[in-house]
Amino acid sequence: MSTTTSPSADSELAQILDDAGAGAKKRRRRILAAAAVAIALVVAGAVAFGGGPPPPAYEKADVARGDLEVTVTATGNLEGLNTVEVGAEVSGKVTEVLVDHNSRVEKGQLLARIDPEQSQAAVDQAQAQVTAAEASVLQAQATRDEAIDKLQRGEEQDKEGLISRQDLQTLRAAASRAKAAVASAKAELQLARANLTSARSRLDKTAIVAPIGGVVLSRLVEPGQTVTAGFTTPVLFKVAEDLTRMRLVAKVDESDVGKVSEGQAARFTVDAWPDRVFEAKVTSVRNEPTVEGTVVSYETLLSVDNGEMLLRPGMTATATIVVDHRENVLLVPNAALRFSPPPQASRGGGLPLPGLGRSPWAGGGQQKAAGPRLWVEEAGALRPVPVKALATDGQHTQIESPQLKEGAQVIVNLAEVPK
Repeated sequence: MSTTTSPSADSELAQILDDAGAGAKKRRRRILAAAAVAIALVVAGAVAFGGGPPPPAYEKADVARGDLEVTVTATGNLEGLNTVEVGAEVSGKVTEVLVDHNSRVEKGQLLARIDPEQSQAAVDQAQAQVTAAEASVLQAQATRDEAIDKLQRGEEQDKEGLISRQDLQTLRAAASRAKAAVASAKAELQLARANLTSARSRLDKTAIVAPIGGVVLSRLVEPGQTVTAGFTTPVLFKVAEDLTRMRLVAKVDESDVGKVSEGQAARFTVDAWPDRVFEAKVTSVRNEPTVEGTVVSYETLLSVDNGEMLLRPGMTATATIVVDHRENVLLVPNAALRFSPPPQASRGGGLPLPGLGRSPWAGGGQQKAAGPRLWVEEAGALRPVPVKALATDGQHTQIESPQLKEGAQVIVNLAEVPK
């Protein structure tokens, strides 16, 4: 069965479809328009009520007036002011040791003794040689006197013609030989006496005595031990003269040594007394460098008062040397000199939004300036202030600037905005 439609029916259907399509387009346009209005209202509300990204916030610090202390730090070790190593100059067995560690001794006090048997025998032998030499001198003198008397008689006989010329010459030669024998005997006596002095000196050196008064730091020998004095002198004791006065040998880095000079005050700490700060004074800066790997340093001597006897030789100390002290100067934190604004000119780091006003950086962007500068905030904008940096202690720097007074605030960093 087939169905047919008339031309009039077809045209009516087409009209209905056209009307439906047109209605759908109008509805889409109305939806788009409403969405645009909503977005505009949201943006307008955000601008009007501050709902957009917040402006940058800064950490600030005051320009303060105070004292500045410039220091140099170095490490080193404490030493006795005059430490002497006491050694043995003769070889032999140690028969007794009379002192121990930390013993207080006086100059010339007996510390130890080396067996004197061989040295005493050498003294006795030298004394015998001196006695024999003295006898030889007496004998030579007697012979000389006899020869001189004979010569005098021969010369008298020669005047009377009672002696031959040859006999007279023989008498004269004998007298000369006798005089020479006396001189030789006296020389032998002097040599024997010198040997005796040397032997006695070696005997005296078997007694090890303190060369200075002070405290025994170390004892390196025991009774019964044999010591040999050869090319090197064996060390038996170390004696420090006075531990109430010490010195600190500190190593100052080559980059800082130019600032250090004699007479500067210093202070130091040691691990044994972490809560105590000890005073010191620079007495000398040595020119001989100390090279450890690629590090070059110079020994600097500091005098230390150890009246309380708290410090001991060998302690490691960390010294702070005051190389400059300035009073009542303008100071700013070093972070303020390191601060530099970010390069973007938008608030909050996002895309710039219309209607937010001018850039937060003065002049519409970060300004380059020669030399050190600080940043201050004025009317929502940042302005660089050139300054002259004079001295720093590592945390604060002394500045000079006609534009900054005490109490002015400078920016040290961007503040973190809570989310």
